[in-house]
Amino acid sequence: MEYRRCGNSGIKLPLLSLGLWHNFGDVDVSENYRKILHLAFDSGITHFDLANNYGPPYGTAESNFGRLLKKDFLPYRDELIISTKAGYDMWPGPYGDFGSKKYLVSSLDQSLKRMGLDYVDIFYHHRPDPETPLEETMGALDLIVRQGKALYVGISNYPADLAAKAFDILEKLGTPCLIHQPKYSMMERWVEGGLLDLLAERGVGCIPFSPLAQGMLTDKYLNDIPADSRAAKSTGHLQKQQVTPENIEKIRALNKIALSREQTLAQMAIAWLLKSPTVTSVLVGASKPEQLADSLKSMDYLAFEADELDAIEQILQSK
Repeated sequence: MEYRRCGNSGIKLPLLSLGLWHNFGDVDVSENYRKILHLAFDSGITHFDLANNYGPPYGTAESNFGRLLKKDFLPYRDELIISTKAGYDMWPGPYGDFGSKKYLVSSLDQSLKRMGLDYVDIFYHHRPDPETPLEETMGALDLIVRQGKALYVGISNYPADLAAKAFDILEKLGTPCLIHQPKYSMMERWVEGGLLDLLAERGVGCIPFSPLAQGMLTDKYLNDIPADSRAAKSTGHLQKQQVTPENIEKIRALNKIALSREQTLAQMAIAWLLKSPTVTSVLVGASKPEQLADSLKSMDYLAFEADELDAIEQILQSK
């Protein structure tokens, strides 16, 4: 495993981090996700990324991770970066969502209890709140660090202009922003419209999530939408209307380039993100150990020839 410096901090993160967004809830098979966590750690993945409402049900990814942390990983706590977040819907009433100090402090207290931890390494505000003053939200992150409940803070899903304001506030408070977690993949490139430049300029790390566009950048959708796939379900983050004939055509063309590199499409998609020096780590998910093993192979070949990058760009820009 290679590790990259996270912005201007003293922290290094593995090129791949494990996200517990799906597959670690009470609806999932305990022995399966235990194997995923073991494979991750044994492969040098030191960063496990959670959030208060990961599951389902809400909170159960943290509870299950906490149980396995106590059982299997406690002797290695100081070799781990554990992160969690708050910002999306978590509990009923006016104090269980968005970005108030009340919500963020209460949520982290609950998260620490579920995981059996005294502190997390990184605590994120999960999304911007259009109603709470940014000063209050960033002040809550600063307070949490001063209370010793988190070592570092980050933000997620913030556009460049709002991120810049957040960085300014945090710097003045004396708790600089360590990292930004945006949605970024070959199929979703909004971060290239100013956010990546801002992160490089301000010395803030970047950890993209959904690098495989919710599974679209795999060999699963080369021909159509399989009946057992994520896009075939009526709920979820990948909807049938996103897997258009145009996108299938792009996926097929990208797959040909991946095969010429002796990689799977998923491996190439991860390597493509890591070509940027601003990207500290890529957040991958896995529903079974074999899936994580496939993602880990992306690090076998990270380099791109100029003509490969040109060909990929032509495919992605085609209508």
